[in-house]
Amino acid sequence: MDRIKRLSYEVLDEHKSKFGEDFAENKKALDQISIVRSKGLKNEISGYITKFIKKEIREEKAKQARIDASKAEQQEAEQSEIAITEDSVAEEETETVEATDATEATTEVPSESAEETTE
Repeated sequence: MDRIKRLSYEVLDEHKSKFGEDFAENKKALDQISIVRSKGLKNEISGYITKFIKKEIREEKAKQARIDASKAEQQEAEQSEIAITEDSVAEEETETVEATDATEATTEVPSESAEETTE
């Protein structure tokens, strides 16, 4: 197995762009790049390259999914922060309006009582 890995990595280092997820296509690409006289060895190298490429693609997709999930979490956190900020601003406005109403009510009460006393 060490020989197959070593040979596969040697081929991939120089010609990685020529290989993909399809075993038959990888076998054809290996024929174009190098001369492997043994059919079994050629199949093993092509199989290992195929497995390696598929594993890389799968890992890249998983990594991208984690990145997308973390971005979604950050957006949700930002949206919840905005909602909390908007709620607190609305509460402050409500408190200000209530305080203004209470101040007006307080100022009106003495003026009414003062009018009643003068009559």
